[in-house]
Amino acid sequence: MSQATKAFELTGVGLSIDGRTILSNVSLDFPAGEVVALLGHNGSGKSSLLKILARQLSPTAGAVTFGGRELAHYSDRDFARAVAYLPQDLSTGSEMTIRELVGCGRYPWHGALGRFSEVDKQKVEAALTATHIEMFADRVVGTLSGGERQRAWIAMLIAQDARCLLLDEPTAALDVAHQMEVLSLIRTLAHEGGRSVVIVLHDVNMAARFCDRIHALNKGRIVASGTPHTILVPDTLRDIYGIDMDVTSAPNLNHPLAYVC
Repeated sequence: MSQATKAFELTGVGLSIDGRTILSNVSLDFPAGEVVALLGHNGSGKSSLLKILARQLSPTAGAVTFGGRELAHYSDRDFARAVAYLPQDLSTGSEMTIRELVGCGRYPWHGALGRFSEVDKQKVEAALTATHIEMFADRVVGTLSGGERQRAWIAMLIAQDARCLLLDEPTAALDVAHQMEVLSLIRTLAHEGGRSVVIVLHDVNMAARFCDRIHALNKGRIVASGTPHTILVPDTLRDIYGIDMDVTSAPNLNHPLAYVC
């Protein structure tokens, strides 16, 4: 795979915090233009790995590149223009309107004191339209349902105009219907908008349904990597989750469904 077809590339990445090993010898490619899931049980290291991609954590071993350049070689502004990160904690912004929140995505382009230009306004409106929330753009974020709130935050990332989105469990607090809605939106944004997406998920069936590729971790190490078809087999699922699982075919799906035996 050439550098032109990669978003991120990790080589021998390790992370230790206060003497505790979080990640060990992680080497992975994240192809450009794909939705890639980071999967694993709680404490497997997937959120820490995402934070390394987002430059929220620095690895203690190995190398990470984005678009063929080491992360350290990007300025903060250049990196923010290329990569947008959505953490788990979204407690801020609840007093803003949706349009104001989405407008925050333009910060890397004009700075805190910069003038909000006509281009910025156009990017905000396009992001509202892409996430189907333009009809209530003047509502306060704190009054939204869970699914609407997630769409508002994703709209902010789109307004940021980044070519890569990093999402840490964006469906964790949502019911199944809203999970489907948000993940469908993310997949559409990637495939129709030419964006790369790395998303942390817990549910292997959701990952298989909406993601092009899955990287699975267990205790800080990569235990499986491939397409949904190669991941959803009993032996591989046991390696990921440490319990007996099986799969079954499902109507209208092009991949099997996993379940606990």
